[in-house]
Amino acid sequence: MKRILSFTLILCWCFCVNAQKYQQLVKRGMEQLQADSLLQAEATFRQALEADPLMKSNALLYQYIGNIQERRGEYQRALDSYNQGLMISGTTVSLLLCRATLYMNMDNRERAMADYTEVLNLEPNQTEALFFRAYLYSQQRDYKRSRADYERLVKLEPMNEKARLGLAILNEKDRRPREAMEQMDALVQLFPKHASLYLVRGGMYQGRKQYDMALLDFNHAIDLEPKNPECYVSRSLLYKVMKKKKLSRQDAQAALRLGADPSFLSE
Repeated sequence: MKRILSFTLILCWCFCVNAQKYQQLVKRGMEQLQADSLLQAEATFRQALEADPLMKSNALLYQYIGNIQERRGEYQRALDSYNQGLMISGTTVSLLLCRATLYMNMDNRERAMADYTEVLNLEPNQTEALFFRAYLYSQQRDYKRSRADYERLVKLEPMNEKARLGLAILNEKDRRPREAMEQMDALVQLFPKHASLYLVRGGMYQGRKQYDMALLDFNHAIDLEPKNPECYVSRSLLYKVMKKKKLSRQDAQAALRLGADPSFLSE
């Protein structure tokens, strides 16, 4: 009986020592991660995994390791890390979101969609998953499902600019021009200093051949962000449609000076 008690005490002592070492390693790894010492942080997290391979919290350590690898552009290794974490805890929402984002970066939209859907099965109001699934549905031209996700997100977060903009662009694609323009007008009123909104609305006006209105929006965007090359690209293309070649060329040159991609000049 005494031998059994002694053995039990030894096991408890070993467990406590391992748990303490594990916690110390995780804490050190987090400090290194916050200090952007990525190689050291990854090595420390791996030491923690070795110190206690059975801890359920190891799922999050694999997430941190995957984040580090993804930041280094090591996408396949990051994917392996996320998969290992999900093998430990397949319902960890943060891990599923990390893997979904990685799939997006790897242009694997089908698997990204599956992960976002799984997140929403676990947390129906998870806003990041709603936004990106709505975007993916839109890319698939599944406008009905895309609209449902965008509208749900806007209901949850009425001031979510990206969600409202996504819904407006969706309506423009889905041949609902009046709704799209009304939503853009509302967005501009809510965020009057956001140049990107004037660019989008100006593009809608241009598509309707309302060139004067488009020009007003592009001019306003340039006033707000005079060093944004996209503003000059948009106005240059509008001037081209309006057959104002000299003004179009001037804006194209300004856009190039500000770092625009020269490929848009190929036209």
